[in-house]
Amino acid sequence: MGSKLSGPAGQGGKTIEQNADINVTPFVDIMLVLLIIFMVAAPMATVSIKLDLPPATPPEPSAEKPKEPVYITIQESGSLFIAEKETTIASLPGDVCAAQRVTTDCREERVFVRAQPEVKYNQFMEVMNTLQGNGFYKVGLLNEDIE
Repeated sequence: MGSKLSGPAGQGGKTIEQNADINVTPFVDIMLVLLIIFMVAAPMATVSIKLDLPPATPPEPSAEKPKEPVYITIQESGSLFIAEKETTIASLPGDVCAAQRVTTDCREERVFVRAQPEVKYNQFMEVMNTLQGNGFYKVGLLNEDIE
């Protein structure tokens, strides 16, 4: 804390008043010293550990091709398409299973839903609720970039 020795101009004597301004010079000095200490100490803190990693091997080629995912497209008119085949809300779960052509439970496979930008929210949610109500919980949503 500092002090000020001058008083008001009308008084003959000088009064001592306290100065509440913060002196930041010592703070800056300490911060610069700490910065230098950390810059010197940081490279010493890194320790190299020798690891013996196994060599990288490419994956074995499988005779099985990856399955083509099922895409459900919702158009502005409300019509639904699975690939190029038109379907309805009532037959949607069965058509999704038929399009997947899997021997296991078709509800475990991922289904992608895409909609045109003009599709109403209730049309989209009707499709999502139908899928969820029939046990399709792995649903991905797709959008296209507008350029």
